[in-house]
Amino acid sequence: MTTNIKVPVLPESVADATVATWHVKVGDTVSRDQNLVDIETDKVVLEVVAPEDGVIASISEEEGATVLGEQVIAVLSASAGDAAPAPAAQTNSAPAAAADAKVIDIKVPVLPESVADATVSTWHVQPGQSVSRDENLVDIETDKVVLEVVAPESGVITEVVHPEGDTVLGEQVIAKLSVGGAAPAATNSASTEEPAQSNDALSPSVRRMIAEKGLDASQIKGTGKGGRVTKEDVENFMKQAPAAKPAPTAQKSEPVVALAGDRTEKRVPMTRLRKRVAERLLEAKQSTAMLTTFNEVNMKPIMDLRKQYKDIFEERHGTRLGFMSFYVKAVVEALKRFPAVNASIDGDDIVYHNYFDVSIAVSTPRGLVTPVLRDCDKLSVAEIENGIKALAIKGRDGKLTVEEMTGGNFTITNGGVFGSLLSTPIINPPQTAILGMHKIQDRPMAVNGKVEILPMMYLALSYDHRLIDGKESVGFLVTIKELLEDPTRLLLDV
Repeated sequence: MTTNIKVPVLPESVADATVATWHVKVGDTVSRDQNLVDIETDKVVLEVVAPEDGVIASISEEEGATVLGEQVIAVLSASAGDAAPAPAAQTNSAPAAAADAKVIDIKVPVLPESVADATVSTWHVQPGQSVSRDENLVDIETDKVVLEVVAPESGVITEVVHPEGDTVLGEQVIAKLSVGGAAPAATNSASTEEPAQSNDALSPSVRRMIAEKGLDASQIKGTGKGGRVTKEDVENFMKQAPAAKPAPTAQKSEPVVALAGDRTEKRVPMTRLRKRVAERLLEAKQSTAMLTTFNEVNMKPIMDLRKQYKDIFEERHGTRLGFMSFYVKAVVEALKRFPAVNASIDGDDIVYHNYFDVSIAVSTPRGLVTPVLRDCDKLSVAEIENGIKALAIKGRDGKLTVEEMTGGNFTITNGGVFGSLLSTPIINPPQTAILGMHKIQDRPMAVNGKVEILPMMYLALSYDHRLIDGKESVGFLVTIKELLEDPTRLLLDV
C-alpha cells in the first residue's frame, strides 16, 4: 500500500510555497512522524512528516520547486521490502520502547476563518518536564485572542518543536508528549548516539539566520530532534559567543558603557494584538470621515440613585451597581431613536441592524480589546453589570474567545476610570460611531441663576460623517445626556 505525501494546506494569504530541503531520498526507510521535507512560504517554514513507517518510493518535486497546497510531492510505500531486514537489531528494541510510552502530538488549535496564523507566545513547560492532564502547556496568540493549549494526557514533554516567537498555523504540531514518561531516557540515548548529524540538515530559516549573523554552523550544537540545529540553538550560541571573547572587545565595551550611563533602552517585539490594534486604528483614521462632537452631563441624579440603592442591589443580585449599566441602557435607547448610528457601511450599501450588540472597551495587560455584550436591549441592569464584569475578567486573564470579540454595532469606552478628562476616541471599524465617557469632576455650574458645584462629565461621540450627519450625531448625544440626567426617563421610555 502506498501513501501520498502532500504539501500542507496553505493559509488564505499564501498562494504557493517552495520545496526547501529534502531530508530523505528515494529508497530511505522512514519512521512515523519523521521530518521528510521543509516547505518554505513567505511567512513560515512547514515541516512535512511521515504519516506512518515505510520506504520513500518516489519524489516528484525536487528542492527549489514551487508547489501548491495539498499538492503531491512524494510517495511513501508502507511495505519496507528489502530495506526492513537491515536494521533488524534496532527493530527489536524500537517496539519495546514504543510499547513503554505512547507519543502524542501537541497541536495548535483550529484557528477561526478570519485568522490566518498565530504566534507561540509563552511556553509554560520545558522538554523533560512532567505534566498532568489538562495542564496548560503553551499560550498561542492570535491578533484577536490568546488560546491555551492543554495536555490531553499526563506524561512528559519530550520535544518542543516551535519555541516562543515562532509563527504557526492551525493544527500544526508544536510539541510532543510521551504518555507515561518513558520518552526522556530514549531522548538521552538518541542524543548520545547521534551528535554528529546536527548540522547536516538545517531548515531554511536556521540557514538564513546563520548566514545573516556570519556564524559557523559546525560550532553550533543542535538540541532538536536527531541533533538538528534550531533557532533557539543559534540564539543561545550568539548569547554565549560574546562572553567567550572578552579580551579583544574589552577596550571597546568600556566606552559604550560609559557613554550609556543610566540612559538605557529596551527593545521588545510588538505583540500580535498590539500590531492588530495599530493596523485597525490607522485604518479607521484613513478610511473614515471621522468627526467628534462633545457634550457634558450632570451625573448627580445617577450618583444619588446609586447611593440610595447600591446596597440593596448588591444584596439582591450579587453584583455591584456601577455606572456602565446606566451608560449601556442610555446608549441602547439612543440607538433605537437614531438607527443610522447603529448601522454600518458595506461598500455602497448601508446595513441597518435591528439588534443592539455593544462593544465595551477593556484595557488588558496585552492591550486594548473590545469584547461584545450582545442583545443589550433584552438585558436587565444586573445582567449588564454581570456581563461587563465577566468580559473584563476574561480580558484580564487572556481568556476571551473569538466569538466574544467578533461583531458589535457600537462601542463604549470609559477613559474616566484612568482619570481622562476629555478625549476624542477613534471609531472601531466597521462600526460608525464610538462614545467616550470621561472623569466625573466637580465643577461650578449655573443652575436657575445660581452657581452650584455639580459632578460633571464630558461626553465625546466620534462618528463617521459619511453616514451620520451633524444633526443626528448631536441629537444622539443630547438623548444620552437627557437620559443620564433623568434616569426615570429610561423606565418610562420618554
